[in-house]
Amino acid sequence: MTTSTEMASHSQILVEEKSSVRTLTLNRPKQLNALSSNMISRLLRLFRAYEEDPSVTLVILKGQGRAFCAGGDIPPLLSYVIQGKWRLGAAFFADQYTLNYVLATCSKAQVSILNGIVMGAGAGVSIHGRFRIATENTVFAMPETALGLFPDVGASYFLSRLPGFFGEYVGLTGARLDGAEMLACGLATHFVPSTRLTALEAELCTVASSDPSFASTILDAYTEHQHVKQNSAYHRLDVIDRCFSRRTVEDIISALEREFTQRPDDWISSTTQALKKASPSSLKISLRSIREGRLQGVGNCLIRDYRMVCHVMKGDLSKDIVEGCRAILVDKDKNPKWEPRRLEDIKDRMVDKFFERLEGLEDLKLPPRNNLRASSIAAKL
Repeated sequence: MTTSTEMASHSQILVEEKSSVRTLTLNRPKQLNALSSNMISRLLRLFRAYEEDPSVTLVILKGQGRAFCAGGDIPPLLSYVIQGKWRLGAAFFADQYTLNYVLATCSKAQVSILNGIVMGAGAGVSIHGRFRIATENTVFAMPETALGLFPDVGASYFLSRLPGFFGEYVGLTGARLDGAEMLACGLATHFVPSTRLTALEAELCTVASSDPSFASTILDAYTEHQHVKQNSAYHRLDVIDRCFSRRTVEDIISALEREFTQRPDDWISSTTQALKKASPSSLKISLRSIREGRLQGVGNCLIRDYRMVCHVMKGDLSKDIVEGCRAILVDKDKNPKWEPRRLEDIKDRMVDKFFERLEGLEDLKLPPRNNLRASSIAAKL
């Protein structure tokens, strides 16, 4: 007998089988395909089954409607925090990070079609995969610092491997990138106009080998070179590297302000304002996480994410996630009252605590994997 939970997960992820290829569609368009607990569990089951099935050669992942996936399903997580049921929230993230790890180490090639919004958890189920297809409709961001969270889902792994200190810029400011910018920095592997996606998918469905070079050849034939727009932050890598390479968030902001006095510029001003509006606690732990991620494998990054998110869920060190979600998602007054309010009030010892295992809670146990391939982000750059 099918339970209501199973029915929900089946309707929220549509599965299409064509020859040796499986196409999975995230199907919560009204919620911009926000990942629910049921969706995470089903994706995990499906990808593990496909790995074991020799008849499956390729997995395509896409979203219904105008989003690929705009993030995790925030309302239930927020209610867990408010009700003091933080362990339920921790269990959600444990499943999500396990899924991220399975995707990052999957022996079958994954093609993610990012034809719309890709944020937070949406990045976690796509960027770790081998192929990421951007279009003219793609909008990418990791907006967590504005919500009192931090770029998780293994983002410290892939952001830290972007050119120079572009990952620090993207992760701390929540800056939005379009498809051309994603391709330029390596977050996307290909750019295909949305009008050609149907033909691309049809051709991908003919792939009869699990050797990723077959899918790669098809994707290369469809990809188009894109010029990054003139006002893109990607053209300012020199300024980004000078400022976002600094040791602390305070030093980053000071460096940006110095740049502004030497050459007043709207982009520098808006970047500085984005940092000043974000949660000070989130900024500090996010910077440290990205810096640590530069020297670690994806598994260790996800284990660290779990430690950090457990502290965020428990609210023992900061309650900024409740305030950030209230201000941005619930009341939408965009005026969060962070605590502590100032960067200088957050000492290194407080930051250290976010990276320590919570007493009485085990570290995330990731499944053993045979295919510890290098990330395609790392391979590309």
